Amino acid sequence: MKKNLLALAVGATILAGCASTQTTSTDKSIDGTLVARATLGAGASEGAAEIVQYHKASQRILAINSSGDKPLVEIIPTAGFDRDALVADSEGVVNNANLTSEATIDLQADNPSLSDANSIAVNGDLLAVAMAGAEHADNGAVMFYRLTETDGKLAAEYIKSVAAGNLPDMVAINAEGTKAIVANEGKPSDDYTFDPEGSITVIDIVDGVPADTGTQIDFRAYNGMQAELEAQGMYFASPTERVINGKQVMPSTVAQDLEPEYVTTHGNKAWVALQENNGFAIVDLTDNSVEVVGLGLKDWSMYDIDTFEDGKVGFERYSNLVGMYQPDSIAAYEVDGQTYVVTANEGDSREYFFDADSAEACEALGGIDYDEDDGCLAFIDETKASAIADKIEDADLAAAAAGNGTLNKLLVSKLRGDNDGDGMYEQLFAYGARSFSIFNANGELVFDSGDDLEKITAEKHGDAFNNDEDANEGDARSANKGPEPEALTLGTINGRTYAFVGMERMGTIFVYDISNPQAPEFVDYLNNRGLVEGADITGDMAPEGMKFVDAKDSATGQPLLIIGNEISGTVSVWEFK
Repeated sequence: MKKNLLALAVGATILAGCASTQTTSTDKSIDGTLVARATLGAGASEGAAEIVQYHKASQRILAINSSGDKPLVEIIPTAGFDRDALVADSEGVVNNANLTSEATIDLQADNPSLSDANSIAVNGDLLAVAMAGAEHADNGAVMFYRLTETDGKLAAEYIKSVAAGNLPDMVAINAEGTKAIVANEGKPSDDYTFDPEGSITVIDIVDGVPADTGTQIDFRAYNGMQAELEAQGMYFASPTERVINGKQVMPSTVAQDLEPEYVTTHGNKAWVALQENNGFAIVDLTDNSVEVVGLGLKDWSMYDIDTFEDGKVGFERYSNLVGMYQPDSIAAYEVDGQTYVVTANEGDSREYFFDADSAEACEALGGIDYDEDDGCLAFIDETKASAIADKIEDADLAAAAAGNGTLNKLLVSKLRGDNDGDGMYEQLFAYGARSFSIFNANGELVFDSGDDLEKITAEKHGDAFNNDEDANEGDARSANKGPEPEALTLGTINGRTYAFVGMERMGTIFVYDISNPQAPEFVDYLNNRGLVEGADITGDMAPEGMKFVDAKDSATGQPLLIIGNEISGTVSVWEFK
C-alpha cells in the first residue's frame, strides 16, 4: 500500500518517528521457569486472582480474590513449596497447584460500607487496599492494615479507612513509605446519566501510620482545554447532549472525562496513567500540583500490523492509520540520573449499557441499540472501519476498510480522525499500540517496541497468535487491539533492569532488558497456556497484576515474578536464573 504523509492536523503528535523503535534479540542472560502456582476461588472463577503483592518479611503473596460474594485478600505462603509437584500436560502446560492460601482478610468485616476491592499495595508491614463505594455515586476509600507474623502465620490488623475519590482503581505507596497515591477512575454510570470526576488522592504516611484524611486532586483547571490536549494526542469521548433513561445528559467536561487508571512513583513525582484519554497526570508530591500531558500517536505506516481476522498471520502497513497508546500498567525507573516511565499499551474504548426490557423500551429511553445479553446501549465511541469506509478520504485506506478489505473489522474511533471538520476521515484512530513504550519524565516518547509483540508471538505460535483469553481461536483478536499488553512490572537481576510485559489475551509474558532505555533487548518469553484450536482453555489466562521479587527477599534465593491471572483465577510464580 502506498505510504503518504500523515495529515498535518495531528502531525506534531506523531511521536514514533522521533524515538528508537528497534529492539534487538540477544543471548539470554536470564531464563524463566514456572516453579509455583495457586488456584483461588471455586473452579478458578474470574476475578479470583487479579492484583498481587508480596510481603518480604514473611515471604507471602497477597492476592485480591473477588470471585465470591465478598472481596477478600488471600495470604499465600511461598516458603517450602515443592516445585516438582507441578505436572505439565501433553502441551507442556501446567494446570495443578503447589501453593495454597493459609488465611484471608475479610475486608467488608472491617468496613461494611465499602464494596469491591480493586488494588492492593504493600510497603514494609503496611498494607493498603483500594475499595469502591457501596453505590456508584459513592466515593471509595483506602483501607490500611498492619501485617505481622505470629506463630508462623501472617495476620492483618485493621488500622483505618481513609476517604478517596470515586472508584479508586489503583493504590501505590512510594518507595520511601511516606505517601499513598490513589487513582480514582470516576467511571460514568451504565446509562451515562452520572459521570463523576476522575481524581487523585494523596495520603501522607508518618512512621508507618496513614493520615486520617488525604489530599484530593482534581482536574477542573483543565476544563475548557480539550482542544489543546487533543493536539498532544489525548482523547475524549462522551455522549452528545440528549435525554437518556429519562435524564438530560450533557457532554462531559475534561475533569469528568479524565479517568485515572494506574500509578507509579519515583522520588518526589507520581505518574498516573489516564488510559482512556491517552495521557499522563504527573503529580509533584512536594506540593500536590498536577500536570496533564498527552502521549502522542503511533504511526502504523512505520510498522507491520495484522488487523484482518482470517485465521492466519497476515501483516500489512497502512498510511493514515494511527494508534493511541492508552497504557494500562506503568512503572518508573532511573538510568544515569534520569527517570523513565515504561508503559503497557493496552488500549481501551468506551461502551455503556443499561437495563431495558426490550428493544422498544430501549428506543423510548433514548438508547442507541438493544442487545438481549447486554441491554440498552447508552454510548459507544468505537466502530468497525467498514462502517465509515465511504467517509475515509485516503483512497487506499478506504479500500482496505471497505468490503472484505484487511481493515474492514478493525475497531476505530468514530469521534476522531476528521481533522478539518469536513465530514471525512483523514485518519483512522485505533485503540492501543500493541506494544510497550518508554517515556521520559515529561511524557515524551523515548522508545516503542513497534510491531515486536505481534511478530514474536506469530513466530512462536503461527496462526494461533492473537488468540483470545476465553477461547482457543487463533487470529481472533487481530481486529481488536491484538495481544493487548496490559500487565507490567520491572525488576533488577545481576545489575540489569528488566521489563516484564503481560499480554491479556494470549496470557504470555515478554521479558526485555531495558537497562538502556533507547535500545531495549528482547530476552525471554514466558508461556503457560494451551493453544489447541477449539480445545478447552488450560493454564494461566489474562495476567492483570504482577510483582517482581528480588533474590534477597525470595523464598528460593532466586528472583521471582508473581503473576495474578484474572480469567484463570490463578497465581503463577516464575523463577529466574
